[in-house]
Amino acid sequence: MRSPRLRFPVLVALLAVLPALGLRGGASAAVDPPTAAEAESVLAAAEADLLALWVARDRAQWVQSTYITGDTEAIAAAANEAAIAAAMRFAKEAVRFDAVDLPLPLRRKLDLLKVALTLPAPSDPAKSAELARLAAGLEGAYGRGAYCPGEGRPCLDLGELSKRIATSRDPAELAEAWAGWHAIAREMRPDYVRFVELANEGARELGFADAGALWRSKYDLPADAFAAEVARLWEQVRPLYEQLHCYVRARLVEEYGSGVVPPDGPIPAHLLGNMWAQSWGGVWDLLAPAEAAPGIDLTPILRAKGFDEREMVRSGERFFTSLGLDPLPETFWERSMFTKPRDRDVVCHASAWDIDQVDDLRIKMCIEINEEDFQTIHHELGHNYYQRAYAHQPPLFRDSANDGFHEALGDTVALSVTPKYLRRIGLVESEPGADADLSLLLRMALEKIAFLPFGLLVDQWRWQVFSGEVGPEAYNEAWWKLRREIQGVAPPMPRGEQEFDAGAKYHVPANVPYTRYFLAHILQFQFHRALCETAGETGPLHRCTIHGSAAAGTRLEEMMRMGISRPWPDALEALTGTREMDARALLDYFAPLSAWLAEQNRDRQCGWR
Repeated sequence: MRSPRLRFPVLVALLAVLPALGLRGGASAAVDPPTAAEAESVLAAAEADLLALWVARDRAQWVQSTYITGDTEAIAAAANEAAIAAAMRFAKEAVRFDAVDLPLPLRRKLDLLKVALTLPAPSDPAKSAELARLAAGLEGAYGRGAYCPGEGRPCLDLGELSKRIATSRDPAELAEAWAGWHAIAREMRPDYVRFVELANEGARELGFADAGALWRSKYDLPADAFAAEVARLWEQVRPLYEQLHCYVRARLVEEYGSGVVPPDGPIPAHLLGNMWAQSWGGVWDLLAPAEAAPGIDLTPILRAKGFDEREMVRSGERFFTSLGLDPLPETFWERSMFTKPRDRDVVCHASAWDIDQVDDLRIKMCIEINEEDFQTIHHELGHNYYQRAYAHQPPLFRDSANDGFHEALGDTVALSVTPKYLRRIGLVESEPGADADLSLLLRMALEKIAFLPFGLLVDQWRWQVFSGEVGPEAYNEAWWKLRREIQGVAPPMPRGEQEFDAGAKYHVPANVPYTRYFLAHILQFQFHRALCETAGETGPLHRCTIHGSAAAGTRLEEMMRMGISRPWPDALEALTGTREMDARALLDYFAPLSAWLAEQNRDRQCGWR
């Protein structure tokens, strides 16, 4: 999945940088008891100092991600270390004001300071520097990752291996590509063990049991209540996922035989068309319903129309301007990375950036001219427009209402990339008839519904690792236990503890929390329904586009402008009229497909051992 470079980073800080930047110490003279005036002074210092550090950090991270070398990793580590050291300092100071009666904006800023860090660093400067090096090194190892089979065969990077996973139908070739990529994580394992130790030490200094507890405390709910909320949402959508899994497994048995795909067991991960089996659209040719019209295949249309990488992005920008939002700044086009350079290693994982937190907006992406990247671009620009909308807020409020909102906003926009939208912008002459809806919905489910358990389990694994419930001696066993139990997916071959298969997913070595993507897959349908109603769309939800609706654009921007200045239920209510995350909009969107899947699976044994 894609992720913006959010306000509160994943890495750690270099204390020696602070004096060089001319920053104030942040700690106020001791006053007993602390006062509201003192809290206001501390927050003013925090916002000024942190903003300077965030900008320096993001510039360094941009260079590291677009030009991976040992030097750029070291520079990024130093800048990240500086940002987190300051954030740790202010977070500890914020605790002093817990009992002070404060105006709500000040109280919220102090609370955000305490839970803002994704990877808190220990106070010990040596350990802080060590954590910085580990974090930069882990992400760099992922970015350099490649499978080199030897015997005169060329090395293959993730993009090339992913294409093979999506297009080959030879189980042996698929297993080789899958194992080849996952092998790149082996070297990360010892560094990740130490990484967890240091992250937990930093979290405990802030009063949390471990880093996972800190992560779960970011959602305007107690940590345990948030975990229960995630479990509730999963139970809403689990039956639909199990029906989809049952249908897909049966079709794969038809293709590969029961000796390769167990008819009543988990699906082998290498057969699902995606390196992590998190989306299954790559095997559409094996799953397409024979009785349904095929719908639109956008990839050959884009190529026939002569689209290049910049025109793909221009199309996304025109979607937002059709809502009444301003065009992107000229610097966006000058400074973004749209293609993979030929001369160096880069992190191709798509991401959206707001370097100066004002208008230096960028995307980083190795764009391919295909349907998936056309939608991804709309998603990434959603992040950029959200970032620009809340840029007027004080620095501590420059973020989405919760991290799921940022991802949901981008995906909400992508949901409007419907046949109606494609007709409006001249990519197709007419919309397919209702007989194509089944194909449209199944294609969408292979991306959206198939993702849900994976979006859930990545952090379930990390929470167990951070808490110590799972120790280093059982990292891989625990990873595959969750994948079997929650996702119904198994590895293509035995996997021992010398492997570190979780590390083959970008967000683990990069330390990007993942529950945000699960939440986003719930929220985006709530957002989509509310905006479609605002736009006056009356047809089926899966055919709606908000393209061209100034009313929808106004409502969307009003929510985005709030940033994180208010608890997320306030932002949700502003956009949707409800204060509770709920999967009913998702279930309504896929209701016709759900009924069809139930009929297809009527005589099948669903679920898995």
